[in-house]
Amino acid sequence: MVNKTVAVLLSEDHKQQEVHIKGWVRTFRANRFIALNDGSTINNIQCVVDFENTDENILKRITTGAAVAITGDLVESQGKGQKVEIAVTNIEILGDSDPETYPIQPKKHTFEFLRENAHLRTRTNTFSAVMRLRSALSFAIHKYFNDNGFYYMHTPIITGSDAEGAGEMFRVSALDPKNPPLTEDGDVNYKEDFFGKETNLTVSGQLEAETYAMSLGKVYTFGPTFRAENSNTSRHLAEFWMIEPEVAFMDLAGNMDLAEDFMKSVITYVLENCQDDLQFLDDRLFNEEKTKPQAERSDMRLIEKLKFVTENNFKRVSYTEAIDILRNSKPNKKKKFKYIIEEWGADLQSEHERFLVEKHFKCPVILFDYPANIKAFYMRLNEDGKTVRAMDILFPGIGEIVGGSQREERLDVLKEKMAALDIPEEELWWYLDLRKYGTAVHSGFGLGFERLVMFASGMTNIRDVIPYPRTPQNAEF
Repeated sequence: MVNKTVAVLLSEDHKQQEVHIKGWVRTFRANRFIALNDGSTINNIQCVVDFENTDENILKRITTGAAVAITGDLVESQGKGQKVEIAVTNIEILGDSDPETYPIQPKKHTFEFLRENAHLRTRTNTFSAVMRLRSALSFAIHKYFNDNGFYYMHTPIITGSDAEGAGEMFRVSALDPKNPPLTEDGDVNYKEDFFGKETNLTVSGQLEAETYAMSLGKVYTFGPTFRAENSNTSRHLAEFWMIEPEVAFMDLAGNMDLAEDFMKSVITYVLENCQDDLQFLDDRLFNEEKTKPQAERSDMRLIEKLKFVTENNFKRVSYTEAIDILRNSKPNKKKKFKYIIEEWGADLQSEHERFLVEKHFKCPVILFDYPANIKAFYMRLNEDGKTVRAMDILFPGIGEIVGGSQREERLDVLKEKMAALDIPEEELWWYLDLRKYGTAVHSGFGLGFERLVMFASGMTNIRDVIPYPRTPQNAEF
């Protein structure tokens, strides 16, 4: 008797062998056919029960959601839809599932309903496929950096600095909220708090990663980040995961090379290793698109979109050139864009980014040299004094997916930029130290992991690509 997973059994030849398998019942029909799944594959294995010689009390307990252990012979399937099936010789009920109350019945459920039952939603085909894909992408990311000589570092989750200047941070405090200690001015006295200063959940590990890059050469972070942005949209989470590589002695051109190679590599990995799940998600998205008006449908199917990234060179275009293209484009001239581009300096919206990728260049695009006043303080100022060495990667269907830059390595320029933005030097004294002791050109980028999972899975709501989404008014599970 051999213990195996469903994924392994379905790949085997039809030679008869006794197998033992455990999983959950997806369906049980005609008192005979069990569709069994153990989470290892999108596909179920059919288990055929000899109901005439099986205890009636056991048969009654074979319900959707029940956990069972099955022993039987792996044989060539007599029916359509599968190559092999298990002729059951013994079945044991490991855990009952009440058919009257079990929420994940074999029918179509809305994603809203499944979010309310997020602890069980991976029992469905869609969510089991998405979460296996998420796991594979995570592995591919670590593999890429490990294979390319990067060191993995864990940056602090609790921090006293605001890397992005976003200001929308979750405060971390051990003070009594009803009776906090106060200063003479009547403000909360954070000197008496646990850390002796005001602290928050991190919005980014980038600044700390830079410190390690300037001694270890090539590092990356892959961890949770937090934004207290009261935004209830399909693209925002309060808790999400970020990948942030930082590399010493690398300029903007090298940063673009790295980011393009990285994105192609991780997407190639899932194309090669998640074929069944991707095909299921491709078909699901195609059928969903058919219900939309023609104008709202995607030009590309899911797998085609992934190959569009892996098989095309990314077009590198300056922000200035992109603005000229957009300003002179038909959608802009005919006021089809929601946000009309009128002058240099405008912050690009998703509709503009998608136009450049899908309509104009017809390949992934890397925009670089953005206006300084719409980018972060740590990006290196160009010689023109008005642009910085920033770069964003734009993908079809989603717009910006990666944002990065060459970092400002000159102490005097960095101090000037911080002063202009009222960022106190004493708050980031250690960051400034990097520019005092062995400063050098260095660069990095950030990728929101859930945005990548959305792109790779075709899911349209970010709450459906993370196990337990944290959003305004919602911290369930």
